[in-house]
Amino acid sequence: MMEEKNYYRVYSDYLKEKYGTKVYKLPINLPLTCPNRDGCVGYGGCVFCGEDGAGYENLSNTISVRDQLLENKKYIRKKYKAEKFIAYFQNFSNTYMDLEAFKRYVKDAILEDIVEISISTRPDCISDSYLEFLSIIREENNINISFELGLQTVNYHTLKIINRGHSLAEFIDAALRIKPYGFDICAHVILDLPWDTMEDAIECAKILSALSIEQVKLHSLYIVENTVLERMYKDSEIILLSKDEYIDRAIAFLEYLHPNTVIQRVIGRAPEENTLFVNWNTSWWKIKDEILEKMAQMKTYQGKKFDYLNGKALKKFDK
Repeated sequence: MMEEKNYYRVYSDYLKEKYGTKVYKLPINLPLTCPNRDGCVGYGGCVFCGEDGAGYENLSNTISVRDQLLENKKYIRKKYKAEKFIAYFQNFSNTYMDLEAFKRYVKDAILEDIVEISISTRPDCISDSYLEFLSIIREENNINISFELGLQTVNYHTLKIINRGHSLAEFIDAALRIKPYGFDICAHVILDLPWDTMEDAIECAKILSALSIEQVKLHSLYIVENTVLERMYKDSEIILLSKDEYIDRAIAFLEYLHPNTVIQRVIGRAPEENTLFVNWNTSWWKIKDEILEKMAQMKTYQGKKFDYLNGKALKKFDK
């Protein structure tokens, strides 16, 4: 059996190295929306996003942050034998709210055995006042802070088509604002958007590496019912990539990515209910195994082609 760590830097290993024990995320669901849903920057949300956002396994957002964490902790501790936890503000845009409300939610997540608070949000929902507050929270409570930023693609034409409501510039701005505070960033990327090419996947790896993004979460595209993407698919406006094409893009992405970047996952999961297409009707772990098998055949690994930064053209003068 092939081990992931031989081919890319594995998130679970990274967490164990960092915290000295098994660590699991506890999802938190807040009653929120996104600026490309409520008219701030657009309407309708991303073409692929359903009414529930990304947190399809979450508890109800009517339950308090504290109670969601306690209930999830009880389940995760029993099932996975985890000892420490990350409070993961997952669904929709978790900084898209009044600052005082944001402060209350974050403070409610500071519980025993919570070693990190991870905040999933959009690049255009990052500002200095929120970052300054989180910096104080980290220092006062000895707790790590990290961000998960939805990028999806570096192709700004595709960003417009999928109705993201932001361009690549906003992601770069968010990364540069977060960096001085020392918070880790995980970028979310969909590698098989129908309007992107292999070159886009490679360029994405290069840009994330140039920005020193610490972590990456790779997704494949899935089609949720009652979304714009479903209509586009049924009207034959898009052609989905094959599983083999996704695997090729994932491998190329990893080859060009900085070798120290942590890979949270190489393929996403999605609910079968209310979903028209997901992962080519194949289990996510089987696709992961196929990626590893092909990497083994190719004798390749994360960072193999990481040779393009720090004055690439000057390397011929190195002695």
